[in-house]
Amino acid sequence: MSSNADQIADFLERYCHTLDDGLFEDWSAYFEEDASYLVTTRQNVEANMPIGIVLCEGRGMMDDRIKALRIANIFENHTHRHVVGRPLIEPKDDGQCAVRSSFVIYRTMHTGQTEVFATGRYDDVLKPGPQGWRIAQRRVVLDSRMVDTLMVYPL
Repeated sequence: MSSNADQIADFLERYCHTLDDGLFEDWSAYFEEDASYLVTTRQNVEANMPIGIVLCEGRGMMDDRIKALRIANIFENHTHRHVVGRPLIEPKDDGQCAVRSSFVIYRTMHTGQTEVFATGRYDDVLKPGPQGWRIAQRRVVLDSRMVDTLMVYPL
């Protein structure tokens, strides 16, 4: 039987592989029904500004975002590849865990050109349940305040 740390690390890796494999319709299943997903910048966090670039409150909003990218948004075809560092896990008294992990996301365009798309960290609150771990809260903190307008895929 693996430890909570191993289970959480595996869960976070599966999350990234799901996105990298383009299985976006499966994305919201990693979250609790009422979870929040926020993409913001380090600058906003350091200034204690709750302003975000993307905010989804609940799985319904996440599912709507995926429907929009599939049928409404027009963008150049590209893929992402996540590289995630070992998570720092801090158990909480209520059984949840505060989890922080660093990431780099590479983007490869339809031309074959690959570049660093984003670097930063995930600040997560994970909740255990009968189906395993789920994200109760995910804050994606981008290192740069320069955000590409082609942020259509979840990070």
